[in-house]
Amino acid sequence: MEFKNTLEYAQSLDAQDDLRKYRDEFIFPKIKGKEVIYFTGNSLGLQPKRTKGFIDEVMKDWAELAVEGHFYAEKPWWDYHERLAEPLAKVVGALPEEVSVMNTLTVNLHLLMVSFYRPTKTRFKILCEEKAFPSDQYMFQSQVRFHDLDPDETIVELKKRDGEHHWRTEDILEKIEELGDELALVLIGGVNYYNGQVMDMKNITKAGKAVGANVGWDLAHAVGNVELKLHDWDADFASWCSYKYMNSGPGNASGIFVNKRHLNKKDIQRFEGWWGTKKETRFLMKPEFEPMENADAWQISNVPILSVAPYLASLTMFEEVGMDKLIEKRTKIVSYLEFILHEIDKEVDSSFEIITPKERGCQLSVFLHGQGKPLFNYLMENGVVTDWREPNVIRLAPSPFYSSYEDMYRFGQILKAGVLAN
Repeated sequence: MEFKNTLEYAQSLDAQDDLRKYRDEFIFPKIKGKEVIYFTGNSLGLQPKRTKGFIDEVMKDWAELAVEGHFYAEKPWWDYHERLAEPLAKVVGALPEEVSVMNTLTVNLHLLMVSFYRPTKTRFKILCEEKAFPSDQYMFQSQVRFHDLDPDETIVELKKRDGEHHWRTEDILEKIEELGDELALVLIGGVNYYNGQVMDMKNITKAGKAVGANVGWDLAHAVGNVELKLHDWDADFASWCSYKYMNSGPGNASGIFVNKRHLNKKDIQRFEGWWGTKKETRFLMKPEFEPMENADAWQISNVPILSVAPYLASLTMFEEVGMDKLIEKRTKIVSYLEFILHEIDKEVDSSFEIITPKERGCQLSVFLHGQGKPLFNYLMENGVVTDWREPNVIRLAPSPFYSSYEDMYRFGQILKAGVLAN
């Protein structure tokens, strides 16, 4: 497609956008009286307007029914989370029974590692990407120490080639083959938080399984952003947060995937609690644990309804639109943003190096050569909400639900003014 860096052209793209009505479904912060250009859906999605109704419904049921809301609310609380399984399964490419909602991301990864990181004397190594998100790094280190192993000997980090900003799939597959019988677990971010790279999850999973390792995915930056086929890829497990591209609210409930192969097993190692027991016998208060026959068996405590309600609200929009249409717009609007960056690059002395490879989702990570924090501050002060990462990288993540092509054009004009002002 031959793009143009004009307001009229950007507005024409918006006029053709099948998803343009969803912009009005979200609440935008304002700076200097104008709605912001919001590029940080990769950190926290905007609030959907319909969220309040879902929360108000729970509050009304709590006020009018109190404890009876567990069974007699319009959406009874004791199985509230089950309403999320089917729409979530479509987003992550799973069977509904393979998906559950509980806790938060790192808590869930810890709990899943109880089941899927079972080191032996000979098979004990974990493969992850270098400089994984700090929470993942801390999780790996503490899990390894819990098993009385040395993190330096156990955790293997995938390196980028010298001078390159992204990982090559062939290098990852080669490392998996090299580790072979020593490899117990592959656990990588499906989309890297820093450079926005989408990993080749299908072939990495296949390679890990081929050498006998379990394979899991941290999908914090992938869910609601890229195509996922966890069941078809035969991943063992995955977890994700819901507050980025899925717009469920700050720090909100996480989701998990557990492959059907591992369900309904009484002998699997797992930390267990009351809410993971069979619904049919749960209130008999039996001393023995009888696991749910789906991923709910990994639930420990009852679900926080006031956290899950906004998640359900957002998922209603994913149901209405579907991932195919979201990905179609994402691809086009990110391409237009890339075009705008290159056009502005021609008009100023500074240069913008996009370090995100073509295997990408919503996010472009951009080196601002010749610029520093003052340019970021200028953008923020003038209504562009973006993200700064040291030493001089900004992350730009337009969301197909609420970002417009006009946003991309106006960002370019503000960016140019900021460079000229600094």
